[in-house]
Amino acid sequence: MQNWFHIFPKNTGLSLYAWIIFCLLPFYFVISSSGPVEIFIGVIVVVLFFTTYRLSFIKKGWTVYVSIGIEMVINVGMAMYFGYVYFALFLAFFIGNIQQKAGFITLYVVHLTTTISAISIGFFIQNQVFMMQIPFIVISVVGVILLPINIYNRIKREQLENELEDANERISQLMVVEERQRIARDLHDTLGQKLSLVGFKSDLAKKLIDVDPDSAKLEIDDIHQTARTALKEVREIVSDMKRIKLKDEIIHVEELLRASDIEFRLKGDSPEDLTLPLLSENVLSMCLKETVTNVVKHSQASVCQISFRQASSELVMTVHDDGIGISSLDGTSFKESGLQGMKERLEFVNGNLHYERLNGLKLTIQVPHVVQ
Repeated sequence: MQNWFHIFPKNTGLSLYAWIIFCLLPFYFVISSSGPVEIFIGVIVVVLFFTTYRLSFIKKGWTVYVSIGIEMVINVGMAMYFGYVYFALFLAFFIGNIQQKAGFITLYVVHLTTTISAISIGFFIQNQVFMMQIPFIVISVVGVILLPINIYNRIKREQLENELEDANERISQLMVVEERQRIARDLHDTLGQKLSLVGFKSDLAKKLIDVDPDSAKLEIDDIHQTARTALKEVREIVSDMKRIKLKDEIIHVEELLRASDIEFRLKGDSPEDLTLPLLSENVLSMCLKETVTNVVKHSQASVCQISFRQASSELVMTVHDDGIGISSLDGTSFKESGLQGMKERLEFVNGNLHYERLNGLKLTIQVPHVVQ
């Protein structure tokens, strides 16, 4: 339902100017075909129609149907006595906004019946006036038939789309909450027990270090092994949290470069044939995304070449662009370019990052197959 101040219907297929003409035409029909008294009555009736029509948008319940009833009576009277049939289009639009199925069907049938009856009687009363506007009357009748159904279905579709959007948003929120709870459970189960064990064995080793050094050494070895186990499990949790396939990231990178008018070149081993631990593949994919983003934003390059080389002990990825490179490779530029963040990610999987200015900027990333 539109706001109360909307006289002119929206999204009906007719422009605003057409609705303005429909608003002005009744005054023309009243003035051109009547005497002074009839003109006065006709103008009052037209003003009454638009007043009632505006109020219809803010009324609720049975008062809406009373308003529509008054408008239908005015529509029939204007059609029969003044030859103006276009109020029927305003009513057709308003009826389409009624979403109660029973009310919509009832008003639709009544409006269609009264409009066709008024036009039929009008042909006998004012044959000359109606014959002059037969094409427009036919269009109006078609509008009375189709416009309410079209608007009714469109509003229903919009409501369903909004409900679907709200449902998807709620599902997304529930998924976020569930994911947080899952991560909290995994971290509690993984780290809680291990850290408690580390704390207990640390206290025990502290007590034994002077009394029984050999036993204290064994406890320290257990602490070391427990910490390594906890770190391995945390890595597995992080890997499950965000899985980024390298072959999928290559597709995104290619789309990004082509959208930026940078030629994309892929050389070396195919990403689909590369074998790499899941965590290392995630880190490598994130580094590739960060590198290409920097190329697009800062390099002013025309070509970006990405190559992969699979060795027995490591995977080597090279990203080389022909842009302006980095003006200086000092600490500030190193951090601002995102290289520091990539280096820290790679250290998590024992990887290395090398960079050099070579007709642009060339980055070489080495990731071992075995993470220690």
